[in-house]
Amino acid sequence: MKYKEIPVTDIQNIRIGQAENAAAGTGCTVFICEGGMRAGLDVRGGGPASRESELLKPLAAAQYIHAIVLAGGSAFGLGAANGVMEYLEARDIGFDVGVTKVPLVVQSDLFDLTVGECSVRPDAAMGYEAARRAMEDPNYQDGNYGAGCGATVGKICGMDTCMNTGIGSFAIELGGLQIGAVVAVNALGDIYDWKTGQKIAGLLAPDRKSFRSTEEELARRITKIENRFANNTTLGVVLTNASFGKAQLCKIAGMAQDGFARSIRPVHTTADGDSIYAVSLGDLEADQDLVGALGAEVMSEAIKRAVYSAESAYGFPSAEDL
Repeated sequence: MKYKEIPVTDIQNIRIGQAENAAAGTGCTVFICEGGMRAGLDVRGGGPASRESELLKPLAAAQYIHAIVLAGGSAFGLGAANGVMEYLEARDIGFDVGVTKVPLVVQSDLFDLTVGECSVRPDAAMGYEAARRAMEDPNYQDGNYGAGCGATVGKICGMDTCMNTGIGSFAIELGGLQIGAVVAVNALGDIYDWKTGQKIAGLLAPDRKSFRSTEEELARRITKIENRFANNTTLGVVLTNASFGKAQLCKIAGMAQDGFARSIRPVHTTADGDSIYAVSLGDLEADQDLVGALGAEVMSEAIKRAVYSAESAYGFPSAEDL
């Protein structure tokens, strides 16, 4: 299929801001739509850390949300949304309840507590700063930034043989239809180039210069592994200028999970909280299944970008080193 690649920041009606504490190895990425965006969510990992996810179920009354937060810190980092709400309320952005406007903010977190400083997590101040950046000075970039600051992969044997990754993006335009993905790659398993099948990041051999297979390591042990450094968790957002409702977006998010499955092995484990949001930002009419299929493709490409844009940090090598 022929399409034109575009920067994910070219997609209209969405602003993306990032803030991180590089020394501590954690951060957050915030997506804001001032007028509200329709959104759906698909969760397939066994250990998600999330906030306000009930809003995205088709039976929930709210038809729009105002922000999505992806962050580190595991469940400790869920307070970052408080800062996003504070920033948006002060600017009169949210659901009108008469006495004020309540910003509807959803959040999902990944586990990065074993990377830098465990006691430092995304908080309201960091969420506020990421929201401010999104609205006043959008600063999204791939690599060791935002929610990807402390992202790692290949942790079945512990942190000594894992690799550093980050956050990545990929977006396309096809006849006026725009579809993009942003993903923070923090998986228990290994990462593959979905087109070639080549492993590009994951569990390292003891020499830390070559790969082992996470799946083979699981098979070799057979018995239950008590500590899998849960939760790991890969988090993604699919963005489109096509018009869909919540139920359709939940399905598109589910189809985009195929992008995870093509690129991460094993995926959706009990030690991951793998979650994908899908958001509608425009009024273009498009086929739901086409957007879902392309959503999986851009997600896989974004995963590659997250791997290849990352730099070595915290003693963990990146793909660039190998």
